[in-house]
Amino acid sequence: MNASVRLSLSSLRAHRRRFAGTFLAVFLGVAFLAGTLVMGDTLRASFDSMFGEATRGTDAVVRGADAITTPGEAQGVREPVPTSLVRTVEQVPGVAAAAPDIQGAGQLVGANGKPVGGKGPPTLAGNWITDPKLNSYRIAEGRAPARSGEVVVNRGAAKKGGLKIGDTTVLRTPDPVEVTIVGLATFGGEDGMAQVTFTGMTRSDAERYLTAKPGEAAGILVRAGPGVGQQELVDRLTAVLPAGVEAITGQESAQENTDMISSRFLTVFTTLLLVFSGIALLVATFSIHNTFAIVVAQRARENALLRALGASRGQVTAATLTEASAVAVVASAAGLAGGIGIAAGLQALFPAIGFPFPGGDLVVKALSMVLPLAVGAVVCLGSALLPAVRAGRTAPLAALRETAVDSSGASGLRAVVGAGLGALAVALALTGVLVLPSVWLAGLGALLALVSFVILGPVAATTAVRLLGGPLGRLRGVTGALARRNALRSPKRTAATASALMIGVAVVSLFTVFGASLKATMDQTVSRSFAGDLAVSTPSFGAGGSGLSPRLAPVLQRLPEVDTAVGLGRGVAEVDGRGRALTVTDPAALARTFDLGTVQGSLTRLGTDGIAVTRTEADRQHLHTGDTARLTFTDGEEQDFTVRAVYGQSELAGDYVITRAAWAPHRIQDSDTLVAVTLRPGVSATTGRAAVTKAAERYGNPQVQTRDEYAQSSAGGIDMMLTLVYALLALAVLIALLGIANTLTLAIHERTRELGLLRAVGQTRRQLRAMVRWESVLVAAFGTAGGLGLGAFLGWVLVRASDGTSDTAFAFAVPPVRLVVVALVGVAAGALAGLRPARRAARLDVLRAIAVE
Repeated sequence: MNASVRLSLSSLRAHRRRFAGTFLAVFLGVAFLAGTLVMGDTLRASFDSMFGEATRGTDAVVRGADAITTPGEAQGVREPVPTSLVRTVEQVPGVAAAAPDIQGAGQLVGANGKPVGGKGPPTLAGNWITDPKLNSYRIAEGRAPARSGEVVVNRGAAKKGGLKIGDTTVLRTPDPVEVTIVGLATFGGEDGMAQVTFTGMTRSDAERYLTAKPGEAAGILVRAGPGVGQQELVDRLTAVLPAGVEAITGQESAQENTDMISSRFLTVFTTLLLVFSGIALLVATFSIHNTFAIVVAQRARENALLRALGASRGQVTAATLTEASAVAVVASAAGLAGGIGIAAGLQALFPAIGFPFPGGDLVVKALSMVLPLAVGAVVCLGSALLPAVRAGRTAPLAALRETAVDSSGASGLRAVVGAGLGALAVALALTGVLVLPSVWLAGLGALLALVSFVILGPVAATTAVRLLGGPLGRLRGVTGALARRNALRSPKRTAATASALMIGVAVVSLFTVFGASLKATMDQTVSRSFAGDLAVSTPSFGAGGSGLSPRLAPVLQRLPEVDTAVGLGRGVAEVDGRGRALTVTDPAALARTFDLGTVQGSLTRLGTDGIAVTRTEADRQHLHTGDTARLTFTDGEEQDFTVRAVYGQSELAGDYVITRAAWAPHRIQDSDTLVAVTLRPGVSATTGRAAVTKAAERYGNPQVQTRDEYAQSSAGGIDMMLTLVYALLALAVLIALLGIANTLTLAIHERTRELGLLRAVGQTRRQLRAMVRWESVLVAAFGTAGGLGLGAFLGWVLVRASDGTSDTAFAFAVPPVRLVVVALVGVAAGALAGLRPARRAARLDVLRAIAVE
């Protein structure tokens, strides 16, 4: 074995505790990365299996050939197919069975009067297909629906809603339909299709409530006879299908659903986790580098002795890198096992809080194991490279003298370079958010700001610690003064230790500022656009929920307490060849309830062939009042609409407005997303709310809120996002605190004789513990202060960059209370990180400590 390798392994065995913090930092970073990759593989495999199960008996799907996709939507809306086409399909050679597939939104109301589901996954209703091979659900209890009003629900939805066979409840379609549960169904042996809820109705009920008119279906499911392959079946069907209708294989249908989930959810989710894995590993890099830098500095005399005995620079460097390699391999291998545990924990946790994760065994692919292992090794070796090179450059004689560990770092060159980068960062960020605007330029400025903060850390450390530690001398006497001097002893070490925490706090502050700005933007949007008194809505997000019945607004309009009630529905169409979302409403009532800004033309004369457009969209499409825009609807019909109004604001009203009469011939399943209510003069909010709530009870008990409450609930998802972000960032902060604790532990080893002398001249154990803890607090306070400043700046850049690239006017907001909490948590965590090193310092034997060379 090479001499440097033997020396490294011997040093590791003798000084295992020195590398405990490094081991934990690598372990946590690799575990999070491996857990993310394993979770992503598991989810993809689970969704593949789930959609494969859903189409297992389906060999072909007949559907509308063209889909209209609006911006932000991964899967478009297709034209329905006539159910009469089933007879044509059944006559094709090789077809064993065919059944119409009528699907739409349908949300059950539970026994407690609250809707079931609606928190992300779809809430579906459809016709109960009698062919057991074409139906992916199986009756587990009870029977199939036979008469109007009878339904089968998946067993998971029944459990969540406290429902059982024989119960009568309401199904929102979105019109409320009273249904009786006659059967409970399973999907692939499970209680449901992940968190999706499903209600199976008779075919006539499905046509009545889920389609615009009888005789339409979302598609036709086809089963092949013996010996007929899926592609062969599709080829035979294609020959007899009319124009505008296509056939795809069951495998293609399952793959499309998987791809849709991947693009809308999985990719975003796994990317989010990978970003936080990267942040954790970046923080770990600072902690690891600091550990090796201190260890190399402490072993200067040992390395010099090796050089004097004949060791080359390369051998000393190799010895340090070998230590880093050993730690990297062991910690990364342990991190892989931890990652599998994290993935298993996430798989169990997220369904419990409503996230749409299907069940299934963990899927561990080779890449998901090799990549984190390689990343852990690269991060550890890369972090140790500079200290290793510095160890190899140790002079044989100079280092044999008594020398202090590095106590500088505030060089003129560092100050000039850091200040220059900081100025360039500010210039790029300001250009990206105020001049161009450009997200990429603003992002580059933000990245350079981070780099400049790290470079300027040692320069700022001396001044910052003097200011932050100024009160300690007066409050804690000699103990506080000593803690302050210890933190000032090595500005470079203090800055390197604080940098890891600074990055963690900066990212927390960034999301805190951005989240507060989003909430302020939502509040500003509602306050500026919504002139009504009450808002009626259904709490749901993602694909869940069923919306509001279009019949609700006319009912509320007839109440004596109500002046105006207007429902906002949603449609889709291609406008001059581009998919766009349409707001379907009463334009005259919309103008009375919403502030639409300056209106050119007339909103009252849209009729069945007129359309209103926002100023932004009109400029983009080069449209003016009196111009003609061609709309292509999902039923394939094309119609020329005259632009009769151009209005200024679009946050709640949307970019295109048409009347219900214009949308009616082309609608599929009609629903409103919001009903805005303006009360008559003299009617109090309490009285009006009570009247509206009572009238809305027959329509599924939707939420009735004041304008302020609606603004707050609309921003409620932001708080949930921030909670998830804080939970993920806790890992980065934990790694940073481990770095502080490890640095203090190594510093105590370095100052053993000094601590012994302090005890010998009268310092008590309690004073010694307090001195170490306050030193930890000062380092944490320095990192926290820098992180707050950097995070606020990056938050401002992100908000302004988003404002410049979006039609929505973003509001910048700094939440002082939350940032103060972040600051207090950072400082308190610093005190916590100092507990173990402080106890260890207090346990030192005085005589042995004094005798240490």
